[in-house]
Amino acid sequence: MRRPRFGLRIVEKQGPELILLPDAPTEIPRPVADLAVLRGLKEQIGTVLMTRINPSVAGRMPRAMLRAEVANLVSEIATEQHVQLNKIEETALATELTDDMVGLGPLEPFLDDEEVTDILANGPFDIYVERHGKLEKTGARFRDAQHVANIAQRIASAVGRRIDEASPMVDARLADGSRVNIVLPPLVLNGGTISIRKFAKQKMTLDKMVQQQNLSGEIARFLEVAAGARLNLLISGGTGSGKTTLLNAMSRCIDSGERIITIEDAAELSLQQPHVVQMETRPANVEGVGQVGQRDLARNALRMRPDRIIVGEVRGAEAFDMLQAMNTGHDGSMSTIHANSPRDALYRLENMVMMANFNLPLRTIRMQIVSALSLIIHIERMRDGIRRIQNIVEITGMEGDIITARDLFTFQYRGERRDGSIEGVFEASRVPPDRTRSTPNIFSRAAHRGLEPRLLEALGFPGG
Repeated sequence: MRRPRFGLRIVEKQGPELILLPDAPTEIPRPVADLAVLRGLKEQIGTVLMTRINPSVAGRMPRAMLRAEVANLVSEIATEQHVQLNKIEETALATELTDDMVGLGPLEPFLDDEEVTDILANGPFDIYVERHGKLEKTGARFRDAQHVANIAQRIASAVGRRIDEASPMVDARLADGSRVNIVLPPLVLNGGTISIRKFAKQKMTLDKMVQQQNLSGEIARFLEVAAGARLNLLISGGTGSGKTTLLNAMSRCIDSGERIITIEDAAELSLQQPHVVQMETRPANVEGVGQVGQRDLARNALRMRPDRIIVGEVRGAEAFDMLQAMNTGHDGSMSTIHANSPRDALYRLENMVMMANFNLPLRTIRMQIVSALSLIIHIERMRDGIRRIQNIVEITGMEGDIITARDLFTFQYRGERRDGSIEGVFEASRVPPDRTRSTPNIFSRAAHRGLEPRLLEALGFPGG
């Protein structure tokens, strides 16, 4: 009988003592030790290995310790079954088996790759990643559709959610904060999809975004003032355009003494302030009850004495409650919205408010938007893979029944370089402030907090 290592070996309780189960007599054919054979060998050795470990104990062990222990077991099993493996092959097998037991299987290496921003598994055999804004297919693969389902269930259960045939879609997050969306059959026909938006390990700042050409130094200074002046703003853009990244960077400009309430479907905001309360929606349980949506959280947030309310992404009837909050003294609130342009963002916002209250006249809805919102910041991922702010628009008022706005900054496309990168410049409109307007504007709001000179300078008017 072999001695147990770190409590990993499976045990069976008989009376007062713990008795080791006998090893399973599984014979493994001797392979040619190369990488092509390792994929099949992994399943064979893994079958034997799983009879010798206690999964519940393994799940509580530090990853590095577990990997080292699994490597020893791989070496032991290979010796027993007359399989020749060198040290590199043993380590590779141990890493893959550890990832299968407590990680995300073939997706795990991409979580450690800092260049990868998105991981997209389209069924068991097609796994893509995004690097530097470009998608590329990888050689990684799951064993089969059941392997995809097992990893999906592990992700969902870790955050108290469920994914199965009765509830085949889920939004979740990983331990590091990465956002995950999972869809399983029968809603997809390829065996299941897992989409991971990775959580940036390095904290993003506006200065760093300037270095990455996401925006200009002028825009960075303007956004710093906008956050400090507590302007209500909406960040619009398409999927993967960098909306949440920009929101995180702007949040670093918020005063550390403010109380911030965040509302999200799956928590992914990474605010640096000490006084942050993160709220996350909850889906219905098996009986179809207990659901808590973003609108419920937005209403409750108003009772929590917030200085600012940040809605990670507004996508439904909670838009009405968000506007109500912005109009009732919670200046400096922020959110993101999926839209193709600033004007499209306004149309979508109107439609979302109508979802909450069909009886409100359209003019009343637009008046609420004008009263609540100061800025719309539109960001896009361009074809060279770089995410750039395209427009910063100030909401200026209404003319008749139409919301009026003006561009403060725009990205002017100049052409394409030989290496495929986009050439262009960020331009300020240089439109002077309209002191005659009776409605509150960004200049009056900034002046209220002593920031108007800085705002004017950021907009290209040195000395105010």
